Amino acid sequence: MAKTTTRYVCSNCGRSFASYLGRCPNCGAWNTIEEEVVAAPAAAKQAAPRHTSDGHQIRPQRLDQVEIQKETRIGSGLGELNRVLGGGIVPGSLILIGGDPGIGKSTLLLQVSGTLAHEGSKVLYVSGEESASQIKMRAGRLGVGKSGMYLYPETDMPSITQAIDDMHPDYVVIDSVQTMNVPEMSSAVGSVAQIREVTAELMRIAKSNTITIFIVGHVTKEGAIAGPKILEHMWIPCCILKATCITRIACCGQ
Repeated sequence: MAKTTTRYVCSNCGRSFASYLGRCPNCGAWNTIEEEVVAAPAAAKQAAPRHTSDGHQIRPQRLDQVEIQKETRIGSGLGELNRVLGGGIVPGSLILIGGDPGIGKSTLLLQVSGTLAHEGSKVLYVSGEESASQIKMRAGRLGVGKSGMYLYPETDMPSITQAIDDMHPDYVVIDSVQTMNVPEMSSAVGSVAQIREVTAELMRIAKSNTITIFIVGHVTKEGAIAGPKILEHMWIPCCILKATCITRIACCGQ
């Protein structure tokens, strides 16, 4: 039986402590520290080496031998989204889309997915909140019902990773990151530990396979993305949907 330990993690900033505290000393938030049971890893797994877009394994390289490549950006079909992304989508990037409930995060990404699939790209839309039939009906209302994208209603990360490995899509949409689950972790779905692990795995997939991944992030009642510091510290390009516009709050990591 794997040995387990208990720690207390702030759901607002992600800082961990050895004992419970009513107020987080790091971010100052009250009643945000939650108990988390951590299981020791059974065995160390060797991570797959990263490769370039042309299939070569990435190795240490002298600075004067590095070739500067022109950055390719792909249009999303929506001018405002292209603008906040710096001119378009960068292949291999991980992009967070956040916003208030009902603001249109899923609708925006469904439109973008339909446009990209219509142009010949292979798109996998993973939903942890809606069934395939619900997504198909909404896609029909948006006029992208026959675009050829793939739908996968799943929340289990190993299954999602396997599907991506089998399909080799150009784009993946994860709706939403708070509903995804890593079974090896005893933490509740949507907890800081789960979000951290899921996002790290998606980052690995995006960078290792040059797959662009969009992830939907819910917001708290204060208007911040749930688990915001965890995602910000991983340097993810982040777009926040407002009532009148799309706002870019972080553009690092592209």
